[in-house]
Amino acid sequence: MFFHDLFLSLMNALKSFSSIAISAFTLLLIVACGSSNKDKEVEVSQIPNDLINETSPYLLQHAYNPVNWKPWAESTLKQAVDENKLIVISIGYSSCHWCHVMEEESFENDSVASLMNEKFVSIKVDREERPDVDQVYMSAVQLMTGGGGWPLNVVALPDGRPVFGGTYFSKNQWLKALEELSVLYDRDPSKMVAFAENLMEGVNSLALVSPNKETSLITASEIKDITDLLENSLDQDNGGLKGAPKFPMPTLLSYLLRYSYQFNDVELREFVVRTLDLMKNGGIYDQLGGGFARYSVDENWHIPHFEKMLYDNALLIQTYSEAYQLTGKESYKEVVRETLAFVEKELTNDIGAFYSSLDADSRDTEDSKIEGAFYTWNETELENLLKSDTDLFKEYFNLNESTKWEEDRFVLFKSIPDNEFAAKFDLTESELKKLIQKWKDKLLPHRNLRNRPNLDDKILSSWNAMMLKAYISAYKAFGESHYLDMALQNANFIMVNQVLDNGQMYHVYKDGEKSINGFLEDYAFTIDAFLSLYEVTLDPKWLDTSKMLVDYAIIHFSNENGLFYFTSSLDKELIVRKTETFDNVIPSSNSVMAQNLLKLGHYYANRDFLDRSSKMLSIISSEFKNSPSSYANWLNHSLNFSNPFYEIAVSGEDSKAIIIELNEAYLPNKIISGSTVESDLPLLKNKFVENSTYIYVCVNGTCKLPVEEVSLAIEQIKK
Repeated sequence: MFFHDLFLSLMNALKSFSSIAISAFTLLLIVACGSSNKDKEVEVSQIPNDLINETSPYLLQHAYNPVNWKPWAESTLKQAVDENKLIVISIGYSSCHWCHVMEEESFENDSVASLMNEKFVSIKVDREERPDVDQVYMSAVQLMTGGGGWPLNVVALPDGRPVFGGTYFSKNQWLKALEELSVLYDRDPSKMVAFAENLMEGVNSLALVSPNKETSLITASEIKDITDLLENSLDQDNGGLKGAPKFPMPTLLSYLLRYSYQFNDVELREFVVRTLDLMKNGGIYDQLGGGFARYSVDENWHIPHFEKMLYDNALLIQTYSEAYQLTGKESYKEVVRETLAFVEKELTNDIGAFYSSLDADSRDTEDSKIEGAFYTWNETELENLLKSDTDLFKEYFNLNESTKWEEDRFVLFKSIPDNEFAAKFDLTESELKKLIQKWKDKLLPHRNLRNRPNLDDKILSSWNAMMLKAYISAYKAFGESHYLDMALQNANFIMVNQVLDNGQMYHVYKDGEKSINGFLEDYAFTIDAFLSLYEVTLDPKWLDTSKMLVDYAIIHFSNENGLFYFTSSLDKELIVRKTETFDNVIPSSNSVMAQNLLKLGHYYANRDFLDRSSKMLSIISSEFKNSPSSYANWLNHSLNFSNPFYEIAVSGEDSKAIIIELNEAYLPNKIISGSTVESDLPLLKNKFVENSTYIYVCVNGTCKLPVEEVSLAIEQIKK
């Protein structure tokens, strides 16, 4: 009767999709479980499971678990139906610390494996390979618990509909939950089916986007009001969003930077600068080797979650490059330089593609797997390496009793600018710079002798496109030809390996093979990067390819409400087909696609693209006030309509030199086109004059008088 009453009450509560009620379900299941399962060890074969045939580093990590893991596949789902077994769907990624913890505690345990193998069909999913699967079951867990994260662990009916879920579970919690779910399914499966049906109503409701009844675009005054609301969530002392853990939010910072520029909001610009300064000085930034960790566990950017993700670093490089263009702060150039050096050393292969991530964990001197072991220091190490410099080094990086982390380890971070530190210790800034380099020269070789974090060497099209654009952003800001060379190398890799002649893309490249049909994010970020590449090379190939990819996406991803589905019409449907609209650390694929359509609409004078772009914004804009920080890239897009959006056309033999100079400026409300010869591109048509190079500043095809100097063109824009 207990479970009958429990499901009945929860089903009633689910009619209003109450996350509190579903949380109660999760809690009651665990509390209700007794201790009937003794922690007996069962003989389980150590031969590999079905994951041994996969290429994902995360799946291969689990290939020798005693759990009979299977990959996400039609045959696996059919097996669950044929055997009438519940499904365990466990989702994570290779550099995830708590994924490793749960593996060691539960999935390598013979008792847990015995229960899972007998009563369940168990599926392991790499969330980076299958973001579509992750999105669906993350929605379910967020409804059940009010939160989410990884590892993501879900129990589903044989048809894939979820009935239970959460993130990390201890071994005892996991065993108890699985036991009770198994007993309940054996005794009265109809109750679980009824619960799943109600839960799926909630999941489906999250997948729906209600069109905005207002067809007019958001105005400048409305954007200002929404940004005022957004400012309430900002941490004015520590930068970023309030609370901990604290994630770098490059998409949000880029929007705030652009807003501060276009609305002349000095205070907001100072906030962005303060945030960027605190992040680059914090422990979240690798002070010795460059590159950013995924987030800090505290409000002060001090103690990071040590995994280094390609996408975080790509988006932060873009933001710091933009901030340099606007502020001219040399320290931002240094951060970009060091982070790109880290990417080239640690995350780049010999054909110009970028790997996915470095693990948070690595093995210490006693061969124990420890979070942050590669990056942290103890006093004895520092004293042995730095000798007489130790005290000054400890002052510079705030190393004292109060800043020690676990097991008396230190994470390096700075609290005052270099010029203030130099003055405090009677050093010139040049002397301090040499001293810092001396310290790095001593510490880095020692650190490189440690056991290195594991590398996730799969290559994702969407993440590669983000890093491709990062290199282009750095090239625009600093003009270093090496950055353009790296961008071209990666762009050609994507074109040759991940894009087919008909515009279809693949999501994954591993061991010389492409796999998994592309998701909307692959198209959105690749188009975005190729458009940016066109602006620095003036090679129409990148423009034409972008249009081809958009045309393909419109055919295979279009949603009836005017947005785009995350998955292609060619893919087998999951239990729900999602439309991604929330901007998080990574901007949503729909918001990026909306901006792509706007740019291509201007380049090709394509009214359909322009209308689609504005309609997408109109659909979403009514949601902005509910959670402004969740729509940062949409808000960025709204500035394209609330303020003038400029088409800059450069025509003539000196176009490439002029483009370099134009790209150095922070001009977020524009696109650039150019040619050294006569061109049929609408923005360039009839603008070529022999032996002259002219710059045309236009709005919706209407151009001001052409000028020959970049400074005059910029003046026309700023007026």
